[in-house]
Amino acid sequence: MSTLPPPPAFTPFAEPTRRVSARWIALFATAWLGIWMAQLTPVQLLLPQEIDALASGDDWTQSVVAFGIISAIAGACALIVFPLTGALSDRTTSRFGRRKPWILAGTLVFAGSLVALGLQTSLVGIGVAWALAISGFCMASAGITATIADQVPVEQRGFVSAWVSAPQAIGTVLGIVLVLILGLGLLGGYVLVAGLLVVLVLPFLLGVRDEALPRILRPKFRPGMLVTGLWISPRKHPDFAWTLVSRVLVNIGNALGTTLLLYFILYGLGRTETAEDDLLLLTAVYLVFFTAAALGFGRLSDRFGQRKPFVYVAAYLQAIAALLLAIAPDYTIAMVAAAFLGIGYGSFMAVDQALATQVLPDRHTRGKDLGIMNVALAVPQAVAPLLGALLVAAAGGFTALFIASAVAATLGGLAVLPVRSVR
Repeated sequence: MSTLPPPPAFTPFAEPTRRVSARWIALFATAWLGIWMAQLTPVQLLLPQEIDALASGDDWTQSVVAFGIISAIAGACALIVFPLTGALSDRTTSRFGRRKPWILAGTLVFAGSLVALGLQTSLVGIGVAWALAISGFCMASAGITATIADQVPVEQRGFVSAWVSAPQAIGTVLGIVLVLILGLGLLGGYVLVAGLLVVLVLPFLLGVRDEALPRILRPKFRPGMLVTGLWISPRKHPDFAWTLVSRVLVNIGNALGTTLLLYFILYGLGRTETAEDDLLLLTAVYLVFFTAAALGFGRLSDRFGQRKPFVYVAAYLQAIAALLLAIAPDYTIAMVAAAFLGIGYGSFMAVDQALATQVLPDRHTRGKDLGIMNVALAVPQAVAPLLGALLVAAAGGFTALFIASAVAATLGGLAVLPVRSVR
């Protein structure tokens, strides 16, 4: 009597082949909406207001520089926390899965730090609380980003990755609208986005399965591995390196053009009476084009099986947006630039995320490698305000800032061309 061969052993490292459901995507997008709202509402509105109240004095550039320094400190934390969390999640053997414990821990750290941020009365306190908040953001987003490589097949990653980026614009506008319409102060605003963060991430944690890693399959650990493993040789893995460089440059370009937007409206355009409403309208225009581009071009890149052309064109659209503001600093022109920036960055965020999952060096270290890739998202957003503040302070205006933004985006588009393993 013949016997059937034993079923293949479960391995969490295999490439996924089953398409994720609409329900999975909806929970994934909802979680990202909470994460982005909690991160970008402070960056665009609450944090500049809080710092400006303490640091502006007689010279508004002092406030811009203080904002830049605090953001840079948070960026240094992200540089460590992103890959470290990814590496640890690769080895986590919790019965709840590899990624979920880190998503939950990061969400709680992030939310608690935001509440603490609203209670600060000194720049040092703001700096510490924001650094902790960004660390929580990195923990949560590193875990949830890794689920793309873990569970989403390649032919669906462009569209799914669009649901990382589309909630970014929606979350920014929604957060600002809620804070302004409800008339919340700084503390109320921070408490609101912290609460929404927890409420919107929980459905993903409760409703999406995360396969547990059997202890027998856990990679062996050697002293120093977490440090040495953060280095990925550009010579051995050039596609990973070029994708990382492209991502850093494009995100620096985007951050230079957006993170000082409130300051640009206030002091570059002199619209002090309507600054908050102006910011909201510009962000709304950006939202519409960003969301449409992310979802549309993400799906098109899946259909055509190509990523590089979309990334390349997206980078140049961002450069055009920045040059418009450098050449003609006017609020009407800013509306046009917001549309170009929305199309460019929306397309880039969706397609480049899919590209990043396809150039990972090792399927056993997806979390760690995507953590390194995510550094190219968080660190530019944190460092650019300082770099931008120095440019604004040195030039006495915003023209140099937007030129630098255009140059960085252009170089980012060029950097994706040498990638060979992905079309």
